[in-house]
Amino acid sequence: MKTLFFAWRYLWSRPLAAALNLLLLSLGLASITFLLLVAHQLSRAFDRDLAGIDAVVGAKGSPMQLILSGVLHLDVPPGNVPLQAVRELEKHPMVAGIIPISLGDNFQAWRIVGTSHAYIDHYQAKLAQGQVWSAPMQVVLGATVARQLGLQIGQTFVGSHGLGAGGHSHGDSPYTAVGILSPSGSVLDRLILTDTASVWKVHEDYTAVDDDDRAVMEEEREITLALVKYKTPMAALSFPRFVNSTTEMQAAAPALEISRLLHLLGLGTDVLRAFAAVLLLTAALSVFIALWSAVRERRADLALLRMLGASPAKVASLLLSEALWLGLLASIFGLALGQGFAAALGWFLQLDNSLLVAGLVWPSTLAVVPGLALLVSLGAALLPALGAYRVSVLELLQNR
Repeated sequence: MKTLFFAWRYLWSRPLAAALNLLLLSLGLASITFLLLVAHQLSRAFDRDLAGIDAVVGAKGSPMQLILSGVLHLDVPPGNVPLQAVRELEKHPMVAGIIPISLGDNFQAWRIVGTSHAYIDHYQAKLAQGQVWSAPMQVVLGATVARQLGLQIGQTFVGSHGLGAGGHSHGDSPYTAVGILSPSGSVLDRLILTDTASVWKVHEDYTAVDDDDRAVMEEEREITLALVKYKTPMAALSFPRFVNSTTEMQAAAPALEISRLLHLLGLGTDVLRAFAAVLLLTAALSVFIALWSAVRERRADLALLRMLGASPAKVASLLLSEALWLGLLASIFGLALGQGFAAALGWFLQLDNSLLVAGLVWPSTLAVVPGLALLVSLGAALLPALGAYRVSVLELLQNR
């Protein structure tokens, strides 16, 4: 305990140098903490939201855009597809089930999604209040939507055209909230769910001129995309090719597209990881120089300690304890800063209701951070500690 106390006093005997070393080391550890948090949360979100969805069928365009818009609800869809064509796909021998997804409207930037009850069942979501819809124009609110907007069961609201705030209001077609989902951590938390017929009704009521026009619209009804589940894994080899080559639609494999997305994100994380490594290397060099200089400046103190009976190992442990204090403080500040950066990113993403990243998450991988802090600080202190261990008391006194 005395060694740790003396090491603490020695560390802050040069406050500016100690603060600089602490800052460099903390910034490097914060960068690593941030990367670990983002990677963990994105991986968890993708695994959770894509689970059980083997393919996404929609309009031709970018397959990744199809996944981001229809499964993760982070992008706009490439277009709509005929309802009749999707119903034909349901008859395919390799298809176990299809969940329709219809997009196009929002309420205060929260997406209104026309779908079936199977969408809620797929994510095993439970109702916190109320019931699921039993008729068009009834909605079930995701937990985050209900909390952010303060909506309750029985309240009505009107949607706006488009997937972002500011579109034309469908004032003649109000929705009624009949249920609120319990928080599940899935994409459903940030959606307003209703029957697919609600989406058709809103737009047909808005654009239909007469009954004949409405009848034509009913025959030409469309949905945005369909989430497909296979009967057998072997369907992954032939079903997408069948859709892409024989229909006017495209089929995208979520696992493949997310792998591509993570590869693209990996290019950015590699830059951040390299930046963190440079910061840690700079911090290690700074700690080494500071401790090496401290050994030279404290030669009289070291001589006194040796004369009072301190062993060479005790003197060396004093330098190592000083580095230990630095590593401990840097790991605390680095974890706090990294959590702060992740929380700031989460707040920024909330601006478009894309709640994928947040702070105050503690995955097991964060155990790497304090270990790395101690490794860097103690590694930088080894040579100075060895120098203190080898110094002769007689030589120190003669130099005085």
